[in-house]
Amino acid sequence: MAFPTNRILSGIQPTGNLHLGNYLGAMKNWVAMQDGYECMFCIVDLHAITAWPDHVDVAQSSREVAAGMIASGIDPDSSALFIQSHVPAHAQLAWLFNCVTRLGWLSRMTQFKDKVGKNREKASSGLMVYPNLMAADILVYKATHVPVGEDQKQHLELARDIAQKFNVDTGKDVFPLPEPVIRGPGTRVMSLRDGLRKMSKSETSDMTRINLTDSADAIADKIKRAKTDPEILPGHVEDLAGRPEATNLINIYAALADMRVEHVVSEFAGQGFGEFKPALAEVAVSVLGPIAERMAVLLDDPAELDRVLASGAEKANGLAESVLAEAYDAVGFLARG
Repeated sequence: MAFPTNRILSGIQPTGNLHLGNYLGAMKNWVAMQDGYECMFCIVDLHAITAWPDHVDVAQSSREVAAGMIASGIDPDSSALFIQSHVPAHAQLAWLFNCVTRLGWLSRMTQFKDKVGKNREKASSGLMVYPNLMAADILVYKATHVPVGEDQKQHLELARDIAQKFNVDTGKDVFPLPEPVIRGPGTRVMSLRDGLRKMSKSETSDMTRINLTDSADAIADKIKRAKTDPEILPGHVEDLAGRPEATNLINIYAALADMRVEHVVSEFAGQGFGEFKPALAEVAVSVLGPIAERMAVLLDDPAELDRVLASGAEKANGLAESVLAEAYDAVGFLARG
């Protein structure tokens, strides 16, 4: 089977409310990619249960994520939008990769070490091998490109290593070596209460993040209360060094307004946060308000959401089953009659 030339695979976990970091760090970029790539967007519910049993209502969260993606601009008519567990080939290929991947490779995964800390013996085996499932998510579609942030580069490198080892060991050129698509500036959104911590669904305080379902008043209030410093905004980007909260808010403004950070700094140079925060709130509400409204409409019709996801799964299964069959043949399994 020939490799595709321009196929994107990316996914997001259904583990709670979508927030501004998800939008700017992933979905906004995915929307733009639809014009230049064949896109596969996966709601990775299998990954969501690796911290067993501390997971949310996965079914409802999956619908919320699907609604957020569509409301943000993902077009399910042109891109495949689907639930990971609705395509069994993900888990089936992951088992092959469990057998291909060396334990030494997995033990070097920094995210695993960060997540388990000193509780390694209590971590689930799923958490240990989830990079193999991530590789299967990508390679079961022979995806050629994967949008990645800094914290995901190591996992894509592992996927490339797995693909190469599988091809070499079987003597069959089954999988491409996927290339990273590096996200643009302003995509690593930090907490509104700590400019050194990434904005996260898991933070206890809702004031640390802007949810995609927040009202205009809630957005404005969270930005008003966002941590800053007493200094005015500088005239040059390099003068933001050592000011993480100021840097974060300026990056958010630039990303939401589709402006270069340098232009934002120039526009607000010499002003205090009393002037900047209302401007940031205005642009945030103008972008996120329509998304929240569209999400509410979509979530009011779960049957239609389920129909869209079923259609996406049908597309995905058609591709994945043929790739899995090719991988099984390369391993030497007896084909089903």
